[in-house]
Amino acid sequence: MTGLPTREPGALPLWPLALVAGLLPLVATVLAASLSMQQGLVPTCNPFWDGCTSISRAARYELPNILFRALMLPAATLQALVWVAVARWLMQCGAAGRGVAWIAPLGVVAGIALVVYGSFLGTEGPISRWLRQYGTVVYFGFTCLNLLLTGNAVQALVRVRRLFMPRWLEHAMVALASTLVLLGLGNALVAAAFGEPLKGRVENVTEWWGALIFVLGFCAIAAMWWRERVLLRLGVSPR
Repeated sequence: MTGLPTREPGALPLWPLALVAGLLPLVATVLAASLSMQQGLVPTCNPFWDGCTSISRAARYELPNILFRALMLPAATLQALVWVAVARWLMQCGAAGRGVAWIAPLGVVAGIALVVYGSFLGTEGPISRWLRQYGTVVYFGFTCLNLLLTGNAVQALVRVRRLFMPRWLEHAMVALASTLVLLGLGNALVAAAFGEPLKGRVENVTEWWGALIFVLGFCAIAAMWWRERVLLRLGVSPR
């Protein structure tokens, strides 16, 4: 894997991987929510503002559940691959430190957590509920941490002129991770100060906006790889 100004024989641009990994969960979520609203399984509203339903509830039943899992499970694998590639790319660009070294394992665990969440969505029982809950917590937490680690590494590489990016893209990852943390803090404050139904609506809105932040994060990675013309070399190593 490398960043090169031109295409090479046996090399593929890497940015479509990050783009698909980001957009596939968005398609899965919007499709499941739209179908659930049409079928009357959840209230009809704009969940980003009204918080009338959570992502889990919108994708829990019947056909929406089947379509959601069919798209989300491969998306989890793609996201894990993206984080492995991000770590390799940053190291090849000269990034160092424990933070960069943690990106790949954190990304793989986040992908596994998303698989667990998607696999048990729509099933009943205390164990299934526990697995969904902690799958969501691990996925959101580790993905947010990887956004921050990647953003910090990119900013460091820009400062030493190993990467060249517009300022908005240079700071995008850290800004997205910081926004997600602020959303979490706001959600915690509302939960402590207010009861239902406001507490539940705020939790739902936070979940939808958090998922959108992750979509934007993977799109930012795709934009970086596109600008840097990062390629994935395919071939057989000589013996």
